Amino acid sequence: MKNRLLTMIRGWLWLLSLVFLVLVTGCGNPSVGDSMGVQNTTPPGGSQRAASISATNNSSIMSNLPRLEGKATIVMTVNGSPITIEVDGIAAPITAGNFVDLVNRGVYDGVSFHRVVRDPQPFVVQGGDPQSKDETVPTSRLGTGGFIDPDTSQQRYIPLEIKPRNADEPIYGKTFDQAKINVAPLLSHTRGAVAMARSALPDSASSQFYFALSDLPFLDGNYAVFGYVVDGMAVVDQIEQGDRIESAKIITGLEDLQN
Repeated sequence: MKNRLLTMIRGWLWLLSLVFLVLVTGCGNPSVGDSMGVQNTTPPGGSQRAASISATNNSSIMSNLPRLEGKATIVMTVNGSPITIEVDGIAAPITAGNFVDLVNRGVYDGVSFHRVVRDPQPFVVQGGDPQSKDETVPTSRLGTGGFIDPDTSQQRYIPLEIKPRNADEPIYGKTFDQAKINVAPLLSHTRGAVAMARSALPDSASSQFYFALSDLPFLDGNYAVFGYVVDGMAVVDQIEQGDRIESAKIITGLEDLQN
């Protein structure tokens, strides 16, 4: 019994150490040349712009971002099999709106899953870096890219958006610890959760996302969950590093996307 307990404790400590090594992804200037999840947890220079979201007029910045006013259903095809995701714009309108907008633009078609962590315990499958469409981009750079808005020629960043349970509105730009919130989020990191990857800066998410391979409660209040896999989790369980999203399509809810 004692040995089993020690094994479990070691496993959870290992997972905690991966929070900053796996989910801390570069969302800025790819010329920095390091994948922040592997070599360096310091955000690249391009991400510093995202840091200003919290310090400026949140309402004016967020008014220019897509919003989802309701729920949407997305089907991703990976290795010839569908993964059905329910995206929740009621609990996470900006995060969900960003994701649905990127699906609608075809941003995820052809991108790869550049990071898969299953050992010693199931953790995450992460993808969504548009750079991965270009086979000439070194694998060491994958995890440093985000969506470049063609209208502005700038990378789109979205604020960290997490809604506390029983709250009327989400909080923006702060983790629950930073905001001194002691309740659970409405959308938690249970197995099958879909959430945004980001750098160490709260407001640095762009296009990269991850699937939770198991319950990950230590991520709650720190990363923005915006939906869940409702069918096809067995497909997610089989994804390997380098596998690609063949297509991502909006099945329902496009009419609730506000740009």
